[in-house]
Amino acid sequence: MQETPFCLRVGHLLPYSMSHSNTTDFTNPSTFILLGIPGLEAAHVWISIPFCTMYAIAIMGNFTILFIVKMEPSLHGPMYYFLFMLAISDLVLSTSILPKTLSIFWFNSREIDFSACLTQMYFIHCFSTMASGILVAMAFDRYVAICDPLRHSTILTNPVVAKIGLAVVLRGSILVLPTPFLARRWTYCRTNIIPHAYCEHMAVVKLACTDIRISSYYGLSVVFLVTGLDVFFITVSYIQILRAIFSLPTKDTQLKSLGTCSSHLCAILAFYIPALFSFLTQRFGHNMALHFHVLMANVTFLVPPMLNPIIYGVRTRQIRDRLLCFFSHKGT
Repeated sequence: MQETPFCLRVGHLLPYSMSHSNTTDFTNPSTFILLGIPGLEAAHVWISIPFCTMYAIAIMGNFTILFIVKMEPSLHGPMYYFLFMLAISDLVLSTSILPKTLSIFWFNSREIDFSACLTQMYFIHCFSTMASGILVAMAFDRYVAICDPLRHSTILTNPVVAKIGLAVVLRGSILVLPTPFLARRWTYCRTNIIPHAYCEHMAVVKLACTDIRISSYYGLSVVFLVTGLDVFFITVSYIQILRAIFSLPTKDTQLKSLGTCSSHLCAILAFYIPALFSFLTQRFGHNMALHFHVLMANVTFLVPPMLNPIIYGVRTRQIRDRLLCFFSHKGT
């Protein structure tokens, strides 16, 4: 009985999916149907232009970061190792979403296998958790570099950086792992239409006809645990950093020290502000149109991978110099 309002909202799509998802009950469909941006189907081709542009910038920019850090020995230090990890997580995160989303926009390829849907869900949330952890590691690097510069090279040795990287990977992998397994346990008998452009966790489990409170509570717990702790550690690090900077004797040295943190601060804002805005609109913006929620959810995962290589390419002198050197050498 709860299907009718939903079917009315997406009634214009039923001719396409009738053979896959009719209004009679069914159990555990082998495929789901992704709607893309519900309500904006006519504009999918136009929406794909900025999405494809952002993805292309993210791919080219992050591969450039990976290439420069790998090939330039002078960049083999803690800050650039963490940047290398961030570029990998950005590449995987954007590639987990965009190819399927663009196939919906361009080719109307809405079907996704149930196992592929759960895999996409896992990769999206796993690598966004990793990205958040890497930003914490970068904040710790900036804290040591500014507050205890003489011991920076002895504290953040290569083995320590490797252990921090492993801890970030294990945290993301293990914390998110129960999410797809819980989703697989539920019985799906309402509809197989997901009103989203990708397999977002709650958008999928809300289709189950059983009690999904465990999934809901676990998802919220991970969000608050990861984001809350990460933001707390970053805030504490920067409080100590600012105290150290403002205790420096001259304004010149203060600005120079603050400049070394500017790229990381921009990356933090690019990551957490869209995520916070999307979270708040999901929880409290019940009067907002569904397409706005879906667009914001996509932007949350697309903007940071696009902006991070731009931020670090423009703001970090060593990377900027290597880029200019590479292009000038290629030109000659």
